[in-house]
Amino acid sequence: MSAEALIAQVWADDDPAADQDRTAALQALVGRLRRALGHEAIVSAPGGGYLLAADQDAVDLHLFERLAAEGSAALSVGDAVRAAARLDEALGLWRGPALADLPGRDADPLVVRLEQWHTRARRDRFAADLALGRAADVLAPLAALAAGHPLDEPVQALRIRALRAAGRPAEALAAYEEVRADLADRLGTDPGPELRALHAELLGTPRPAPTPGRLPARLTSFIGRDGELGALAAGWADRRLVTLTGPGGVGKTRLALEAAETFEGGPVHVAELASVREESSVAAAVLSALGARETQLWNGPAVAEATGPKDALAHLVEYCSGRRMLLVLDNCEHVIGAAAELAQTLLTRCPGVTVLATSREPLGVPGEVLSPLGPLPVGMALRLLGERGAAARPGFRVGDDPEAAEEVCRRLDGLPLAI
Repeated sequence: MSAEALIAQVWADDDPAADQDRTAALQALVGRLRRALGHEAIVSAPGGGYLLAADQDAVDLHLFERLAAEGSAALSVGDAVRAAARLDEALGLWRGPALADLPGRDADPLVVRLEQWHTRARRDRFAADLALGRAADVLAPLAALAAGHPLDEPVQALRIRALRAAGRPAEALAAYEEVRADLADRLGTDPGPELRALHAELLGTPRPAPTPGRLPARLTSFIGRDGELGALAAGWADRRLVTLTGPGGVGKTRLALEAAETFEGGPVHVAELASVREESSVAAAVLSALGARETQLWNGPAVAEATGPKDALAHLVEYCSGRRMLLVLDNCEHVIGAAAELAQTLLTRCPGVTVLATSREPLGVPGEVLSPLGPLPVGMALRLLGERGAAARPGFRVGDDPEAAEEVCRRLDGLPLAI
């Protein structure tokens, strides 16, 4: 940081006449800091500024985030013992409000982010205890956490699970009803999928069996891309990002959905980006597709900034870390920059994630494998025209006028959507 920036942080009033005295005072403060941390920890930078010469783990803020992320990842793969150990280390660094002495703390988005991390770490620590069979031990502290975050659905769901595991199903149902009523009164919304599924379990209603993914049902047959489909199905183990490219209507989305059915490395999630108008909304749209919703009340500029695009991407990385899945990013071309950044971030920081994208142009991400789609061959185009035509008008056959049928397919450039 420059000397000017540090002076502005330490002395809030703007008095140019005092600048010379404050420069000397700042040097004195840096001298005291060097005596506390070691002379080599504070480096004088060109232009009169100062640099903190420390690795990430020397700063408890960064160490906390790393340990909390490791604990969350361990929990997601079922290692509750390791998760508890990492989260205990992380929470042991917390000594009161985050950055309590920071000027302008109440409006700082970093403070909001840290408080959110702290809540998640506490939630994950309780989840580890629950996985280790200690439901009764966490009921009281978990109730306090839930009371402080009434609209945090993952926290509320964990409390309800703890009540059920402790043999208190009636209290669990009552807790669900409190959450449902609170969401309705304060936000006008219903509980999300996780809470609704948990409610069904509490009522004894069989929960729907998990599917290989969340793929939309196809209403028509799949014609003409057997070779491309076979290549995609055979390449999952070797490729983490495949982009199907081609003009609009060539069948990229349909091929992606069919290929996703062959993925066996985890669940499949489809993020439809065609309706996303702003690149800043891409990460939030993917979070919704994953069902990783976290409701927050509007609380001024700090929350608004902390829940912006970068925060949504960080939340997405946290959610995907330690999980295995196929993420289909459909129709990326009009938000290509944000889609590329999201894909690269996930591939770099979430080793269990595979991405299948559809776009009229490549994402341009390192490691991307392109699979361009062209028009259907004449024979397949005629078959498609015959099947769709017969569905629209019983008795229709391309063989009744093959020359006209071929002319139709030729004028439509063999594009499946046009046919």
